[in-house]
Amino acid sequence: MITATPPVRLAVPGRTLLLVAGMPGAGKSTLLASLPAAHGLTVLDSEAQRAALQPVVRGVPYAWLRPVVHLLHRTAVIGAAVSATPTVVVHLPATQPRTRAAMARLAAATGRDAHLLWLQADPEEARRGQYARGRVVQESSFRAHARRAERTAAELLGDPPPGWRSITVVDRAAAGGGLRLVTHPVPVRSARTPVEPHDHARA
Repeated sequence: MITATPPVRLAVPGRTLLLVAGMPGAGKSTLLASLPAAHGLTVLDSEAQRAALQPVVRGVPYAWLRPVVHLLHRTAVIGAAVSATPTVVVHLPATQPRTRAAMARLAAATGRDAHLLWLQADPEEARRGQYARGRVVQESSFRAHARRAERTAAELLGDPPPGWRSITVVDRAAAGGGLRLVTHPVPVRSARTPVEPHDHARA
């Protein structure tokens, strides 16, 4: 008997910013595509910026477009963060601590609780995921992402950085069930109360 993988459920009540991070090819876009559309929810995936550019620059290699896509994506992230939209979900690799810290600061500056969902993936799986989606990162850049991602999960679980309301780490198998967000108010949980095997919640 085959049992379906349950979706990852995150409580993100109130005015929040959820960063969905992980090395390129980890499955972030696939996970976000499973998220049902809802009133008061904005989901920002750089793939949308790339898709918008394609009709204008058809045939141009993605390596040339990447800086423009990144600029447009980050501009959209800032715009959404300052908006009145209650729940903003952002797709970024964020394998560098300073990128994650910048997102936490952006959330604080715009009156949002910051939540982090980290997707942990084996580098070979992530590389296959890149080829499957047709967006392949240069080998040198990919190796750098892989090196940083290898130690990120342990760092997040062992010594959660400040600025985050919650930090959740899942692997590709767990993420296969999709993502669901609970946006209505929930009881505040102590940081010492276990929520899931790979979840750190800050009161």
